[in-house]
Amino acid sequence: MTYEQIALFTLFFCLFGFLVWGRFRYDLVAFTALMIAAISGLVEPSHAFEGFGHPAVVIVALVLIVSRGMINSGAVELIARLVMKPDRSLPQHISIMALVGAVLSAVINNVAALALLMSLDIDAARKAKRAVSLSLMPLSFGTILGGMITLIGTPPNIVIAQYRADALGEAFGMFDFTPVGLVVAIVGIAYVALIGWRFIPERPDVLSKQGDGGLYVAEARVKEGSKSIGLTVAELYPKAQDSDVTILGLVRGGKRLSGFSRTRELRKGDFLVIEGDPKKFEAFLGAADLDVVGTEKHVGLSSGSLSLVEAIVPDGAKIVGRNTMDLRLMGRQGVTLVGVSREGKRFRDRVRKLEIKAGDLLLLIGPDERLNSACNWLGVLPLENRKTEVIQRSKAIAAITIFGLAIALSVFGVTSLAVTLGICVIAYIALDLVGGEDFYELVEWKVIVLLASLIPLSAALEESGGSQLIADQIVGQMQGFPSWAILAVLMIVTMTLSDFLNNVATALIAAPIAVSVAQSIGASPDPFLMGVAVASSCAFLTPIGHKNNTIILGPGNYRFGDYWRMGLLLEVIVILVAVPAIMFFWPL
Repeated sequence: MTYEQIALFTLFFCLFGFLVWGRFRYDLVAFTALMIAAISGLVEPSHAFEGFGHPAVVIVALVLIVSRGMINSGAVELIARLVMKPDRSLPQHISIMALVGAVLSAVINNVAALALLMSLDIDAARKAKRAVSLSLMPLSFGTILGGMITLIGTPPNIVIAQYRADALGEAFGMFDFTPVGLVVAIVGIAYVALIGWRFIPERPDVLSKQGDGGLYVAEARVKEGSKSIGLTVAELYPKAQDSDVTILGLVRGGKRLSGFSRTRELRKGDFLVIEGDPKKFEAFLGAADLDVVGTEKHVGLSSGSLSLVEAIVPDGAKIVGRNTMDLRLMGRQGVTLVGVSREGKRFRDRVRKLEIKAGDLLLLIGPDERLNSACNWLGVLPLENRKTEVIQRSKAIAAITIFGLAIALSVFGVTSLAVTLGICVIAYIALDLVGGEDFYELVEWKVIVLLASLIPLSAALEESGGSQLIADQIVGQMQGFPSWAILAVLMIVTMTLSDFLNNVATALIAAPIAVSVAQSIGASPDPFLMGVAVASSCAFLTPIGHKNNTIILGPGNYRFGDYWRMGLLLEVIVILVAVPAIMFFWPL
């Protein structure tokens, strides 16, 4: 081995050690390794930051923003709501949720798909009075499997596609991953739904023990064209019950009607008085085709997506003893008060006319940047982690159409995927589905820095001959074995690394080794790259290998050792299914 190879192997060994240890943030570890390589001459200083402009980095960032825009439009929620029924048996529920998670993960980022469906799964578990631990891990695994179906479903696919462009002159297309990914996803989900969930320990739901936040009295507007127009208030009770929301009454012509108004038919411009948790309001509004009060006042404002924020009123706050009509909150701050929580008490005054007291919890709607300013102006204190994105359901068709056109332009070769996704993001910003601040907040910067730092390091290892050296060792140890067996071993090694390292890091390191192995045995590089793409995504043994597994760790009350119980056999199944599928669709 040359000095350069020894130095790079040493650097990568230390890098892997720190990543597995987890004591320091993985992006800082990777960036530090890059700086050491640049200082020592292992990476040319002029090339050290080229990774930040790499198409793979840009695509990963844009996919996260597009995913949020799709969610904010209600396009994803519509699909999820159609399939949610808490009275299904556990195997049926797991099958449908994992399948929906896989489908959504193929269209949007798999982390975003899990984030959306996780709350629905938890609600369904509570209503069915079963432990959420039994269904949350299958949902996570389903979204991971679904991400392998398309180019944009998971970052490793993006990394592999762009590496192929650098090494072989042409990237994998949007649906090149579909044949193999679809077969693996179908078989994997069948295992998870029929057998795998039985290996999961049943543990109490931590979130259920903590309970929900305060119940707010709020108003929902009957918008023009709503499917609830002509229905009686009583006919909306089942939808309200399914969403854990209580209907308290009806406001018409600016006046609260007497009683609960059960027999009154809804008209355009009416306001339903409802009580519940803010996160439950969204589900009810979507089911009943109603709007949050205040959304109509923000139409046309180029201030980005809307959010609901909860804030507590301390003694001495400007709003104490006054109402928002007196303060002209909307006119002065661009924010609307939509709900109030007062120690579980109900009141007959309209929300905007209610005299606010110290200790009240306020539910405010508006753009993020205006909400912060309004809270300071009112003297109220926003509650941490109690912000809810407002879904703009009327824009769902537009969001889907724009996304479909962006994908079509890329598939037909009109322009690159990075450019089409960039155009899609601009369109979403113009539609106020994504705000200016969201553009930066939605990007997973730690992943971006990790990816941008490892690209030059991976290139340096390949240019030094280090990747070929590893490939020669693999091929030498398997002398006389058929090509499919070498592919299987490469996938097993990659999958094992992915269980303990970030899957993006694993894909970046394994991709050049895969090409070198293929060249050493005189085979096509494509099946080996496909094998790395599948294996680096399939991290089912630990909570640290994939972000989705990390996300469910707390809500599911899981332990580190719970994942391998269902994940070990799943990884074996993936290898057994993926290898012949790759050989069939991508001949060696």
